Amino acid sequence: MLFSFLAVISLIFSASVVCVAGQCLQGFTNATIPGAAIAVQLLPGQYTSDTNPQLLHTLLTSSSATLSSSPGFNNSTTVSLPLTIALQAGIAAYPNANYSGSPTFTQLPETNGSLSSTSFSAGSLMLSSNAWAAISSSSSSTDRLIVWDSIPDLSQLPPSTSASRSSLSILDIQSAACSPPCSGAGICSASGTCTCPIGFTGSSCESCASGFFGPNCQPCPQGCTSCDEGISGTGRCLSAPVVNPPSSCNCLNGVCGSNGQCTCNAGWTNADNGTACAKCAQGFFLTSDGNCQACQLGCTQCADQTGDCIACKSGFTQDANDRTKCAATQSATSTGTVCPDGSFSNGTACTPCSPLCQTCTGATSNDCIICGAGKYSLNGNCVAADGNGVCQGSSMIADNNKHECDSCPSKCTSCKIPNFNVASTVNQLQCTGCLPGFVLSQGKCVSTCPSGTFLNPQDNLTCTACDSSCGTCAGSATFCLTCANNQLASNGKCVSSCPSNTFSSSGSCISCHPDCASCSGSSFNQCSSCPQDRPVLTGGRCLPTCSKSQYFDKTSSSCQSCDSSCSSCSGSGPNNCLACSNSNQILRGGSCVSSTCSSSTSIIPGLGLCLSDLVAVPVSSGTSSAIPLPTVTGIDTPIAPAKPSSSRPLAWWEILLMALGCAFIFLIILMLWRRRARKRRAQATIAFAVAKNIAPKSNWRWRLIRFGERLFGHKPSQRFIPPEESEHIRMAKLKAAEEARHERDMDKLLDAYDYSRYSRASTSRAPSPLPSLHDYNHDRLATHPNRHSGTPLSAGSIYSQVTGMPRKTAEPRQPVRNARDLLPSRFSRSSYSNSTRSDPLPPPVDLLEPSRPPTPAQEYARLVSHNQVPPQGSYWLQPTNTGSSNASRNPFRR
Repeated sequence: MLFSFLAVISLIFSASVVCVAGQCLQGFTNATIPGAAIAVQLLPGQYTSDTNPQLLHTLLTSSSATLSSSPGFNNSTTVSLPLTIALQAGIAAYPNANYSGSPTFTQLPETNGSLSSTSFSAGSLMLSSNAWAAISSSSSSTDRLIVWDSIPDLSQLPPSTSASRSSLSILDIQSAACSPPCSGAGICSASGTCTCPIGFTGSSCESCASGFFGPNCQPCPQGCTSCDEGISGTGRCLSAPVVNPPSSCNCLNGVCGSNGQCTCNAGWTNADNGTACAKCAQGFFLTSDGNCQACQLGCTQCADQTGDCIACKSGFTQDANDRTKCAATQSATSTGTVCPDGSFSNGTACTPCSPLCQTCTGATSNDCIICGAGKYSLNGNCVAADGNGVCQGSSMIADNNKHECDSCPSKCTSCKIPNFNVASTVNQLQCTGCLPGFVLSQGKCVSTCPSGTFLNPQDNLTCTACDSSCGTCAGSATFCLTCANNQLASNGKCVSSCPSNTFSSSGSCISCHPDCASCSGSSFNQCSSCPQDRPVLTGGRCLPTCSKSQYFDKTSSSCQSCDSSCSSCSGSGPNNCLACSNSNQILRGGSCVSSTCSSSTSIIPGLGLCLSDLVAVPVSSGTSSAIPLPTVTGIDTPIAPAKPSSSRPLAWWEILLMALGCAFIFLIILMLWRRRARKRRAQATIAFAVAKNIAPKSNWRWRLIRFGERLFGHKPSQRFIPPEESEHIRMAKLKAAEEARHERDMDKLLDAYDYSRYSRASTSRAPSPLPSLHDYNHDRLATHPNRHSGTPLSAGSIYSQVTGMPRKTAEPRQPVRNARDLLPSRFSRSSYSNSTRSDPLPPPVDLLEPSRPPTPAQEYARLVSHNQVPPQGSYWLQPTNTGSSNASRNPFRR
């Protein structure tokens, strides 16, 4: 039961402390620990700097603690927090129950064939997270047990399972992180990606890469540039490799040498654009089929396509009947005698030609015009041809019609005319060698072998005909790719129906994907039935296992759900559990029962057993008490709370910096406050000016000037705004204007009351009952000499009655048209006079406006006229505050 332990204290006892994050337990274990030292064994989990109890906390935070790992765990020797202890991707088999003994770790395989299936004995199994394993009681058994969780005791598995503790073998182990699952060739890694072996490709490793074939994706045979590839391919070679193709040395109709130089076929030369062997040489012309053929005898240059002669040799003239030929001028003696064929003129007589010439211009063989029988012109010489029509000393072919050696076709490096004789023609020509990249088929050089033939693997040049039973073949004449007579080709043979694990397509039996037992297509998701190692058929795919909470039912060949008490299971019902879904239950005989953990411990997550099951304190022989354990402190002690860090007094410069910072902040706040106050005052001033309609108005001209100033960076212009008059000056002017208007009205009224003029003018009018105005006018003229003369009125006024103070000027009575006119102006010093007469006349009632009720002022005037006002000095008007230097609300006075 050794996962990962930390050696802490060297003692003479072999006791151990087993810990998980949050709890430790002391006792004896049967785990083998190197040396006679007490050790703290850490179970899988995550450990941090604040992990309880105190013993574990002190150990994890100690700089002298060392780490030693069990097989399958990380091999780090230093403690680095946070510390995560977990089994690596794989499975660990412990020889005894409860994960005790030295384990054997099997890592998650990197390739499909790297998993060893050797037998081993085990009492418990620990499986890494998000992984599953297929185990059996023997390596050859077909009975598979799918394990998704760690099993602390294999003897507690369901009785129906055949897993034996003495003989187990791991058939398969994979990570379950891949979605969709990998194919049979791929291995799902812990990161959730399918790892493909060499030759396989695809997101699920479901197909062969280019150049690989077969269910195992083997490489194509050596010497083949292409073969029958693919996961359903046969691997037969379809084309041979091309060594030194013409394109490797910028060559078109020639052979590239090992030195990179191009050797042109006969009749070809370099083109003007630099491409080697790309145009016809001098004395050759290009035919319609792309070959360069020699011009007729005597012609030094002829036209392409037609071969018409453009220039003839010296002593030749163009044939009038055949424009492709140049006829030799007949030789004649000085006397005019024409020499017959086989002779030439020496001037005075005809002389025989060389035996090699049929016609000539001289005595030697180099002077032949037409070579003799069995001889052909080559570069001005007459040469013989062998039995295949090949001119001696060249690769050119003899042409009986032209009497000269002509070139082979463009893609042929050599050619022949079988059974050559004087009657042979160039139509019988056959290629015997081809440029690299071309194959030989029926005497012609072609790019690929035609249907019904295959490339002979012996020379990788000749296309050989298939057997009569094959439509197409590869590798040999009898290995059929397609068959005649409506038969199907299966693995190179012709059959009437496709065998199992294949399907029919285009006259051939194609192998199914290796994941399938039978299929409807070559893809890995076109399975019709599944093999035993991948029995689960889902969505056309064959998978090795169902999901974790399901089991495979062989009777229905489908996945069925486990019982709710099971986390994973091997069959239906609550008695076939392999792990429990409830964290408070443990596995007993295939059933999940409540745990009986002692020492206040609980079930360890992921391990399926109590912490108390991992340690034991045996009883001494002959006694009923347990063997005493060494004293280890801190097993049950919680972590002490962290002490607050001690404070220190501040230095003088720190206090100074803090004070300066506070002062700076205060200044910033004060500046912001003042700025805000100025803005608010400016806003109030603008609002007052707008309300009084005294705000300066702007027009489009002024806005245009301001825009130009901002555009060119000038300071803003200032318009002259006349200063506003203060309020008391404006009120004084208004008062003076009102008093002047009132005095003019009073003068008019006094003139209207001057009845003396009317009495003098007419004696028929009765004297006026009103008092004389002589006194008022007299006082008025004395006070204001510039006004009209008159008699002042000395009686008291309403002003005197109200304020208790005598009025300095007299007020005459005025004719009243309306009671509202009885009220004086608020700027006038005059009011109704309180005449000395005991019976002042009240205002005429008919002069009042009956349509309006009297105002308070009118009512007061009426009372005054009836002497109903309060005594002087008893009624005082309360002045209204119109503004002062101390309590004014006027923003212009602030």
